[in-house]
Amino acid sequence: MSIRLENVTYTYMQGTPYERVALQGINLEIKPGEFVGIIGHTGSGKSTLVQHFNGLLKPSSGNVRIDDIDLHQNKNEAKQAKKKVGMVFQYPEHQLFEETVFADIAFGPRNIGLSEEEIEIRVRKAMQFVGLEYDAVANRSPFQLSGGQMRRIAIAGVIATEPEYLILDEPSAGLDPQGRREIFSQIKELHIATGNSVILVTHNMEDILQLATRLIVMDNGQVVLDNSPENLFWNHQNQLQAAGVDVPHIISLLQKLRSAGLKIGECQLNAESVAEAVCEALGREKNDQ
Repeated sequence: MSIRLENVTYTYMQGTPYERVALQGINLEIKPGEFVGIIGHTGSGKSTLVQHFNGLLKPSSGNVRIDDIDLHQNKNEAKQAKKKVGMVFQYPEHQLFEETVFADIAFGPRNIGLSEEEIEIRVRKAMQFVGLEYDAVANRSPFQLSGGQMRRIAIAGVIATEPEYLILDEPSAGLDPQGRREIFSQIKELHIATGNSVILVTHNMEDILQLATRLIVMDNGQVVLDNSPENLFWNHQNQLQAAGVDVPHIISLLQKLRSAGLKIGECQLNAESVAEAVCEALGREKNDQ
């Protein structure tokens, strides 16, 4: 049970003077329950890659399978398999089109043939996940709400279909820091609550360090690194730099402090844990003097 890419190559505008190879020989498997981050510089192939996961793009060569079903062979089986994958594009609020928040979120569940009773249950549940009060906004026009709220509505519309694999392509793009923190917090809570796979494309290394259990680094249409975030950010910094990827500030800070001689022990890579570890190290240093 997984999303599997087998030697996938994709070429834009193939056979024209504008032909461009976007993916080259990708072999990759996304397993159930993983939280996968996909990073890389602009133009590295991240968005093209994830659009193969649900069959939006067809490989120029190679195969894409969901739970062993080829997405571009058996039409009926492939149609059912694609329903297991939900996709939230960049600036998803541009996808909103219904007159009310309820109708927009209900569109996906209604499209897969659920009863009205089940649709309402799913809409309420999805709105709760993204931090929207049902009674306050369900019957309002989504276009009367703030940009951050519109973003949540669009995400809720995908969540309401209850996909086994949720893909988010830069879901925090254009949001202020508070809006970004809220979106990522809700995505993390959703992953914990459902146990479903989450595939997150982002440029923000601080956030991906806190969220992902696995990190895929793209460069020039290829997967150049694939490991845990901690492993990659600590042990493969030269390769990350070559791929146009920055190391999170919190890791850079720890390295500088350790290089300066401060004996900081192992700690979780978040601001609170690092601050506590630094204080403990300073306390030990003071006692040793």
